[in-house]
Amino acid sequence: MCTTQEDIGYDFEDDSKDKTKTLKPNPNIDGGWAWMIVLSSFLVHILIMGSQMALGILNMEWLAEFSQSRGLTAWVSSLSMGITLIVGVGSGMVYLPAVVMVGQYFQKRRALAQGLSTTGTGFGTFLMTVLLKYLCKEFGWRNAMFIQGAVSLNLCVCGALMRPLSSKKDTNEKSVERNNSEDYHAEALFHSAKPIKSNGVVHEEQEEKEGPANVKVLYNFQAMECKGKSRHGKNLYALCILKRASQLTVTIKNGFGTWYSSYFGAASLFTNRVFVAFVFWALFAYSSFVIPFIHLPEIVKQYNLSTQNDVFPLTSIIAIVHIFGKVILGIISDLPCISTWNVFLIANFTLVICILILPLMHTYIGLAMVCALIGFSSGYFSLMPVVTEDLVGIQHLANAYGIIICANGISALLGPPFAGWIYDITQKYDFSFYICGLLYMVGIIVLLIQPCIQKKQSKDQPTDNTKV
Repeated sequence: MCTTQEDIGYDFEDDSKDKTKTLKPNPNIDGGWAWMIVLSSFLVHILIMGSQMALGILNMEWLAEFSQSRGLTAWVSSLSMGITLIVGVGSGMVYLPAVVMVGQYFQKRRALAQGLSTTGTGFGTFLMTVLLKYLCKEFGWRNAMFIQGAVSLNLCVCGALMRPLSSKKDTNEKSVERNNSEDYHAEALFHSAKPIKSNGVVHEEQEEKEGPANVKVLYNFQAMECKGKSRHGKNLYALCILKRASQLTVTIKNGFGTWYSSYFGAASLFTNRVFVAFVFWALFAYSSFVIPFIHLPEIVKQYNLSTQNDVFPLTSIIAIVHIFGKVILGIISDLPCISTWNVFLIANFTLVICILILPLMHTYIGLAMVCALIGFSSGYFSLMPVVTEDLVGIQHLANAYGIIICANGISALLGPPFAGWIYDITQKYDFSFYICGLLYMVGIIVLLIQPCIQKKQSKDQPTDNTKV
C-alpha cells in the first residue's frame, strides 16, 4: 500500500505562474479540530480505562455477594481488561480508534498529544474509584453498575467528535460531482420540455413564437414526472441500498485484510531476537501492574486499614502518581544525554522491587509509599512506542506495537485470576505478588541478555576479507 499526500493530510495546489505544485498542510494537522480529538480521546481513557482500573471496588462486592473463590471472581475483572487489549469488543472498539485518531491528526506534536490523551487513565482511575465506592455504599453494586453504564453513554459523544481527516481534493471532487449531477438533470428537464418533430429535430422557431405552448408542454411533462416519481424513487432507493451494501462489503474486506496483515503478516518481526524477548517481557509485565488494582481493596480490608483507605484509596494514589510518572519519564527520556532504553529498564526494575516488597508492608503509610512508587515507575508505558520503534524501525512500528499490546492483554487476562487462585491455596496474597514479581524479573533479565547475545554473535561471524 502506497501512502499519498492526501493520506497524511496534505493537499497539492497548482501554481499558475511556474506551473509547479506546492505542498499545503491541512489546517487540522497539529491544530484546529485536532485538539478536539485529543479531548475526545482523553474522555475515552477516563470512561474506559478508568472504569477498568477501578474494578477492584466491584470485586469486593462480588466476593461478598456470590461467595465464590478469589480466582473465579477475578475472572470478571480480568476478562474486561484483557479482552480490551486483545481483540477489541465492547470498550475495545472505542479505545483503539481513540488512540489511532490522535496519531492521524498530529505530526509534529504527536508525542505531546498522545501523552495528554493517555493521562485520562490516571484521572479516570481516581474519579471512578471514588464514584464506585460511593455508589456501592449508597445504592448497592447492581445499581452502581447501572449508573456507571449510563455515564459510559457519553462515549457516544466522544465518538461523534471524531471525524475522518478529509483533504480538499475529496471535498472538491464531491462538489464537482454534485454540480455535474444537478446540471445534468436540469439540462434533461429543459430538453424534455421542448417540442420535437417527428424526425427528432427541435423546432426552434416554433419555440420562439409559441412561448405559452412550451409552458404547457413543460407542465404536462412535470405532471407525467409526478406520476412516475414514486416508481422512479423506489428504483433509486433500491440502487442506493445495493451501492451501500457493496461499499460496506469492500470496507469489511479491506479492514479484515488490514487486520490480518497487522497481526498475522508480521512473521518477519520474530526473526529479531530482541523483539521476541520484548514480547516475552510483555507477557508478564502488565499483570504486575493490574493485580494491585484488583486485589488491593481486599488486602486493605484484611489489614484493618479500611478507615484510612476510605479517606484516600491506595488505588487513587497509584493513579495520580501514574500521571506524573508518564510526564516526567517522558521529559527525562527526551534529554540528549539520556538513553530511552535505560530509562525504560530502570523504571521496570523499580516496579519489580515495589511488587516484591508490597506484601511486607502492613501499615497504611508503608503501602501508600510503595503504591506511589508503583504509580511513578509504571509511567514507562508512555515509552513503549519509542522503545518498540528503536527495536524494529518506523516501518514495522504499527505491527510490532500491536503484537506488544496483544501480549499485554494476555498478561492482564491471566494475572488477576492467577493471584486469586494462589490466595485460595495459601489464604494469602503474599505469594501472588512474589510469583508475579519473579516472573516479571525473568522477563527483564531476558531483555538484558538478548542484546548482549546479539552483539556477541555479530562479532563472532567471520568477515570475508580473504583473497583468492
